[in-house]
Amino acid sequence: MGAPMNPEHSWPIPPPGGWTADDLDTLPNLPPHTELIDGSLIFVSPQTLFHMRAVSFFQRRLEETVPPGLEVLREFTIDIDRHNRPEPDVIVTVEDTDADPDQTRLPAASVRLAVEVVTPESVNRDRETKPVKYARAGIPHFWRVENRDGRAVVYVYELDPATKGYVATGIFRDRLRVPVPFRMDLDLTRAV
Repeated sequence: MGAPMNPEHSWPIPPPGGWTADDLDTLPNLPPHTELIDGSLIFVSPQTLFHMRAVSFFQRRLEETVPPGLEVLREFTIDIDRHNRPEPDVIVTVEDTDADPDQTRLPAASVRLAVEVVTPESVNRDRETKPVKYARAGIPHFWRVENRDGRAVVYVYELDPATKGYVATGIFRDRLRVPVPFRMDLDLTRAV
């Protein structure tokens, strides 16, 4: 018989078929900001200074420009389907004044924009996995923010309703000017 495992260092063993979106609310001792991708738990690694500054910048700037009826949330999970509950860095969602203040996630159908700030450990998820899932869930706009020599570069995508996939609509380095999901003009040189 093997030695008992130290509960502080034991990893949750997934059930057959993987974890579900509901499991994120009931599994004990999960680290903050745990995501569910394809039934697997994704733990966030320590964040870089670039990441934290960029997330704060986009949250603040979007809050300054968001029209009535929409709200900006930071690091809040969204339900894509039973086995996918990612946590974008910033989202713009339909404001729900009747929302339960104790809720832990939003339906993807309420999200108008998902923003991911890429970190060294999230490159594949943020460039490949998450955009496909966000598009299939019908999220109309997706921004991917990358660090290029200490400056934020924003890759902007819009959902093509015919193909249900994202189409690149621009790469922005110094200034981000877009008319959708609402009119914005952001000075990216102030992002980090």
